[in-house]
Amino acid sequence: MVRSDFPAMMEFLRERLREDEAAARAVRPGKNEGVAGLQARVLADVAAKRRLMEWVEEPHQRMAGDGERAFWETVIADAVANTWMGRRVPVIYALVAAYADHPHFRPEWGPEEDECEPGEEKLGASRS
Repeated sequence: MVRSDFPAMMEFLRERLREDEAAARAVRPGKNEGVAGLQARVLADVAAKRRLMEWVEEPHQRMAGDGERAFWETVIADAVANTWMGRRVPVIYALVAAYADHPHFRPEWGPEEDECEPGEEKLGASRS
């Protein structure tokens, strides 16, 4: 399910990634290979997260098209895009969760009560 504040969550994540990238680029590793490696890893991580964000948004953008569709084509395209988005959006929730200690993080962006990691059981669930 795509929450109504999804665009705000995406913008929050974009801002955090810009901050992470700026901080990594500001580091001057000098002769310390460990710091240089960490800097490269942070920059690669930021790039990967941006690619994931594009992947999440891609179905909706592709289905938006040029606006020259018949009504039924628009209805079908919206249904397909919403189905794809529903399967991809949890990726963004997981990425945003890494910034839960940020002052602009909204509590409602945390995992929903019925969400759990693959292979985990919900609290109170018994094994059969």
